[in-house]
Amino acid sequence: MHIAVIGSGYVGLVTGACFSEFGVDVTCVDVAAEKIAQLALGKTTIYEPGLEQLVKKNLQAGRLRFTTDAQSAIEQSLVIFLAVGTPPAADGSADLSYVEEAARKIAEHMDSYKVVATKSTVPVGTGKHLISLIRKHQPRPVEFSVVSNPEFLREGAAISDFMRPDRVVIGGSDQDAIAIMRDLYRPLYLIETPFVITSLEGAELIKYAANAFLATKISFVNEIANLCEKVGCDVHEVARAIGMDRRIGGKFLHPGPGFGGSCFPKDTLALSAIGRQYSSPTRIVDAVIEVNYQQRLAMIPKIESLVGGLEGKRIAVLGLAFKPETDDMRDAPSVEIVRGLVARGARVSAYDPVAVGEARKVLPEIEYAEDEYEAATGADVLVFMTEWNQFRALDMERIRELMKVPRIADLRNIYEPADLREMGFQYVGVGR
Repeated sequence: MHIAVIGSGYVGLVTGACFSEFGVDVTCVDVAAEKIAQLALGKTTIYEPGLEQLVKKNLQAGRLRFTTDAQSAIEQSLVIFLAVGTPPAADGSADLSYVEEAARKIAEHMDSYKVVATKSTVPVGTGKHLISLIRKHQPRPVEFSVVSNPEFLREGAAISDFMRPDRVVIGGSDQDAIAIMRDLYRPLYLIETPFVITSLEGAELIKYAANAFLATKISFVNEIANLCEKVGCDVHEVARAIGMDRRIGGKFLHPGPGFGGSCFPKDTLALSAIGRQYSSPTRIVDAVIEVNYQQRLAMIPKIESLVGGLEGKRIAVLGLAFKPETDDMRDAPSVEIVRGLVARGARVSAYDPVAVGEARKVLPEIEYAEDEYEAATGADVLVFMTEWNQFRALDMERIRELMKVPRIADLRNIYEPADLREMGFQYVGVGR
């Protein structure tokens, strides 16, 4: 089977590389010529563990191609995935301009039956809108189907999530199109992956509902963490105990500076906008968004409490990406927190294992260190912002000697407070 993936960003590139690993012939399309040129050489434009090796392997095998020529990719493919961005508009709703542009391109070059599958996270009703849009822009009538096939990829673990997913969701009403999609995912039958076949609207809402629920768990545990600080107990003990309840589960019950990245902030805002559109209030989701915003702001006085005022203080920040194993700085809590520190007169020296290049684009006003120890040199306080594994076993005695004053603001609760205090550090965490 030949497929095309329109959009070679995070979702599109992972989707294309993984399908080619399944033995499918894949053509990835993008309008950015420079990006396509790099990908054609096997150089990935994003950081994702294992992705570059997968791209190189399938390029060499001839199953994976990259092009700016949308027409040839569309004409030779039976299934065409839409994997373009849906950034938030000013009101929080999803901006569908890239999706609509791609749909018009498909309509223009459609010369035989095609299945158009939306991988992009799109509002409820987008599938039916695309059907009308494609029909309107076809030069001549050609049969096609639209299905919704949302992705559930975690940055840092995207390849394993694609290869061994919790479920595959396919939304649509055309049984032939659903059968084609099932055939495309046939390798997953061997590992007994559950398939959820639903309506277009059901599949579109499933993605938003899943992300909103996970975001809710994060905001919930952050509120509990703040309460733990007030009453004098450890949030980790509380979270561990409630997570033992199988109805709740232990995942996403880790306190910190709030959620970020390309999905949760955008998708909670979009779900709230969908609720307003259909006059169906999303009060819990709205509260999740507000709690997350306030959690970021609450980290600044937490850091400030250690140094007694930020003016002129040197702050070392370890970790900038919104989570480990990615260079993604989109809506990362670090951006708002670092800007808040700088606005209060602090000088910031930061280090991240892979995200420095992306961070420079959004935080050009700070210094960047070569490693953790350079960042800590002469610092008045050291802030753990992202829980990279390599930060979990630092030589803290060396850190203490390098710092101007041994103070730790552990926003990810990487270290045990008692251990660091015994070493002579002043320490604050989240919910401890």
